[in-house]
Amino acid sequence: MLTLTEIAEDPLVLTRRLRLRDGSEVLFRPLAHADAAHLARFLEALSPESRRLSTFDGYDFAAARELCAAIARYDKLRLVLEEVRSGRIVGLLEFSLDLTSADIARYREAGVRLAETTDCRFGPTLADDYQDRGVGTLIFPLVTEVARRLGRTRIILWGGVLGDNPRAIRYYEKNGFQPVGSFIGEDGLRSLDMILDLHAVPDQASPLPRRSSS
Repeated sequence: MLTLTEIAEDPLVLTRRLRLRDGSEVLFRPLAHADAAHLARFLEALSPESRRLSTFDGYDFAAARELCAAIARYDKLRLVLEEVRSGRIVGLLEFSLDLTSADIARYREAGVRLAETTDCRFGPTLADDYQDRGVGTLIFPLVTEVARRLGRTRIILWGGVLGDNPRAIRYYEKNGFQPVGSFIGEDGLRSLDMILDLHAVPDQASPLPRRSSS
């Protein structure tokens, strides 16, 4: 099982090069301390609708710098999608190995008992021009493998998925997530809780590089 410290020390253990449908290539890799400026440009370029559907605390350089400074310091693992040709960050994928008390309570009411030793939270955000291009489907086998490498057997959605976001709901259902229940968030909007049991998902990704023994 990988730890967040091991990933920060050797990012190549979770790094993959992927070819998109149009022939362009992106790098799937852990966020690095040197990414702050590129990450800020990614956050700043997100449209109002993409921001509405995301869970970031801010969308500027200060927010990007804070995310980079948090690497291996807390319970979060963040990975990026980076254009190979330009170096531009076009996606940010977040894992949390911590569960909130609200998550635990909601799922318990629905008959699902969460545990920090087996479960993690996940949330993806893509640049506007990378949405609806099949990127989410392409990277999902890597997402499940990362969760497995972290020692997790189930994934829940970070903050749920907004009920008025049918495209995202279809995406999660297509990739094996099961609905658990719904709740009203602090913003007054209805969201859905969904969970993925990795035991029911075949490992379709080409293996990510294993940690070197040297």
